[in-house]
Amino acid sequence: MPDQRTLVRPAAQEAGWLRDARRARLLSVATLGWLGVESALGLWTGYQAHSVALLSWGLAALVEALASLIVIWRFTGARLYSARAERTATRAVAVSFWLLAPYLVAHVAHDLSQGYRAAPSALGIAVTTISLVSMPLLGVAKRRVGARLRSAATAGEGTQNLLCAVTAAGVLLGLALNTIGWWWVDPAVALMLAAVAGHEGVKAWRGQSCCH
Repeated sequence: MPDQRTLVRPAAQEAGWLRDARRARLLSVATLGWLGVESALGLWTGYQAHSVALLSWGLAALVEALASLIVIWRFTGARLYSARAERTATRAVAVSFWLLAPYLVAHVAHDLSQGYRAAPSALGIAVTTISLVSMPLLGVAKRRVGARLRSAATAGEGTQNLLCAVTAAGVLLGLALNTIGWWWVDPAVALMLAAVAGHEGVKAWRGQSCCH
């Protein structure tokens, strides 16, 4: 019987597959560098502005960074051809989705109980705007590479990048609408993303991200 811990060698050794594996790793390395900056600025400006959506966006960047580290681990060294490593990475990415959802709900409840309202932040607006432009490009690229590699872990990381872009859009919308009294948009966006994160975590655990 073939070793179930190793991916089928002929397919894995094709030049195109190896090229995509390197591309997945490089995309994750590049994403990791930006997410370090994004998370620090998002959390700092979120606390300054009392914006739960901005805070959740900064925390989501940390979760995305964890997913990037997982994909880098997956496509490094002997794990490159390992089916077991793919399963482990896929489930680890699923758990990273689930780390985000309860925090968002708890933080919304805390801010509502304290009466906090989101306030505009020039730095927060600048950073979220950059992410709104760049993260969809990274997310789509990773999901395409993940589909070719049949790697739900890679596709799941791409989904997290797309959620980051949606969060950025929600933050900007919430800050804008808060100026006309629609303060509830900011926490509503955070709760919506908590639900999406939980749902995507279930799909990633089942290995379905690359096919969605």
